[in-house]
Order: sequence, then C-alpha cells, then structure tokens
Amino acid sequence: MNLPGAFDRAIERMGLSALHQFDPERAHGLSALALRSGMVPLAGLVTSDRLRCEVAGLRLANPLGLAAGFDKNATLLSPLSRAGFGFLEVGAATPRPQPGNPKPRLFRLTEDRAVINRFGFNNEGMEAVAERLSRRPSDAVIGLNLGANKDTVEKAGDFAAVLARCGQYLDFATVNVSSPNTEKLRDLQGKAALTALLEQVLETRDGLARRVPVFLKIAPDLDAEGLKDIADVALALKLDGVIATNTTLARDGLASAHRGETGGLSGAPLFERSTRVLARLSQLTGGEIPLIGVGGVGSAEQAYAKIRAGASAVQLYSALVYEGFSLIPRIAEGLDRLVARDGFASVAEAIGTGREDWL
Repeated sequence: MNLPGAFDRAIERMGLSALHQFDPERAHGLSALALRSGMVPLAGLVTSDRLRCEVAGLRLANPLGLAAGFDKNATLLSPLSRAGFGFLEVGAATPRPQPGNPKPRLFRLTEDRAVINRFGFNNEGMEAVAERLSRRPSDAVIGLNLGANKDTVEKAGDFAAVLARCGQYLDFATVNVSSPNTEKLRDLQGKAALTALLEQVLETRDGLARRVPVFLKIAPDLDAEGLKDIADVALALKLDGVIATNTTLARDGLASAHRGETGGLSGAPLFERSTRVLARLSQLTGGEIPLIGVGGVGSAEQAYAKIRAGASAVQLYSALVYEGFSLIPRIAEGLDRLVARDGFASVAEAIGTGREDWL
C-alpha cells in the first residue's frame, strides 16, 4: 500500500490549511482543480487479500467508497479512480440542469469536524454527466446517485429517466430519496410512494443492455416504523443494497458557529446516529441485502465499526475536508490491520459481528 510519508502529510496539511481560508464551496472548486492538474498525491490501488470483497456482484479492491456529492458532475473520474477507493459514487444527477439553492449553501463546522450543506441537487444535468461517464476509466467501479429536479411535480419519473440515460455507463445506481435539501423529496420514503418509485426504476433497469445493481439511500432521521417500512420494501423488491445513511437534520451537541444553518449535517457528529440506523436495518433485513454504511467515517476504527454493525462496504466524504486524500490509504491499512487482529480472513467475515453493540 502506498501510505503517505511525513513530508507528504505536512504538505497536505499546509494545503488544507490554505483551502480553509476560502469560502467552503470555492475551496471545493480549488481542490477539484488541484486533483485534475495532478497536484494531489494519490495512493493508487489499495488492496489486500483481506480487503478484497464483493458487494451486490461488484468486485471491489477494498470496501472504501467515495460518497456522492464530492463529484456531482463526473468531472473527476480519472483522478478519483487513482485515489485508493474501492468504488466511487458520483452525482446526484437530475434530468435537467439546475443551479440548486442560493449561496452560501456549504458550511464548515470545524470544531465539530462536520459540514452542513443545502445545495439542492445543483448539477449540470444527465446529458452532461452521461457524456463524461461514457469516457470513464474502465478499471474503476463507478456508480451514479440519481436525483429529481426541484420543479418536477411527479418526481418518481426523474429517477428512472436519469437511469435510462446513464445506465449503460454505470456499475451501480443509487436512488436518492433522502436528501433534506429538495422540498418533499423525503416524502418518497413512505412505503407506498417508495414502492411505486422503485418499481419504475427497476423496470427501467431491467430494460438496460446489462444489469446494473440498484441501491436505495435512506435518511438517518427515520423512526422505527419508517425504517421497518424501508426494510420491507427493500426485501419485497429484492433491492441490490441500501445505503445508510444520508445527512441529518439533527443538531445535537454542536459547538461551531454555523450549527444553526439549515441543511443536512454530515461528518463526525453523524457517526453514532447513522451507525445505529445501519445496525437496526441489518437486523430488520437479516443479512439478506447488502448494506453500505456512510456517515461520520473518519478513521479505520470507524470504518470497521460500520462493517461490524452490518455494512458490506462503507463510504465517506466529509472527513476529506479535514484530512485530505491521504486518509484513504490510512483507513485501508488500518482496516486491514483490524481485520487481521480479530482473526478474520477477510472483511466479509467481519460483517455484522458487532451489530448487537448498536441495538
């Protein structure tokens, strides 16, 4: 594994410190520019016998994925495919381009190691995203987060439309009905509405030239009944996986000045809430559906906790704001060590072994 040296880490910390002098959205744009220009040292393939795994038929070099939102428009596929991730999720993409919500709409909560965003599915639309995906790296596992336009009345059809346009270029697709930043979107998590939406998406998937696994991304703020409904729908429709969870509307225990901003909270404060939802979902589905754990992952120990709570793979994003891309090989190496320490031959053997700790 190509772990960063002390000098590289020092340079990275200086770069992150400089980026944090800018407005967060501007800083993200600068980091994307640095990635495209080759200025960011990247780990390359990070794998081992213990880290290699299979999720919903996808063969992964390691179980660490980039969560949706970092590369909304699929403009960074080449550098991100060399960053050490086992898989990438880009988007969310909507049928038509849309600007999203007014700025400012992204806030660092440095004291809490967290981020609040209220982007509102800003993206260049499925046509632009599809064109870039058509030129994607062939050796990476890449999925797309499907979204709905803000002004679409019957939003369910938007998800199917994006899949129909982009599906031929994907390894998986994620139905995102859990963003808190598009009005009435989370209403689609209700049992009847969700079933109808997913049936339409799955019908579209079945019409593609090759089968693409379909995942569902859920909110961390569901009550017990709502989570059971999700599990029931996922099992009934034989979904390929569930991603738990998206950002939260909760603001418990925050110290940062921006804690009162509206939008979805991600990062360290989300870890416990999202992991409890993950463990409960694992219990409800009985291990019949692969789960991907996301929310607050910033260390090997936290990635391992998600896996032991029931996740077959994990995703992260917000931690990169504070740690940079050297975090990926560091988590991978640490995860490999933790799996070996506990006597497991592979990550797969550890899935769900600590679920009871979170229930």
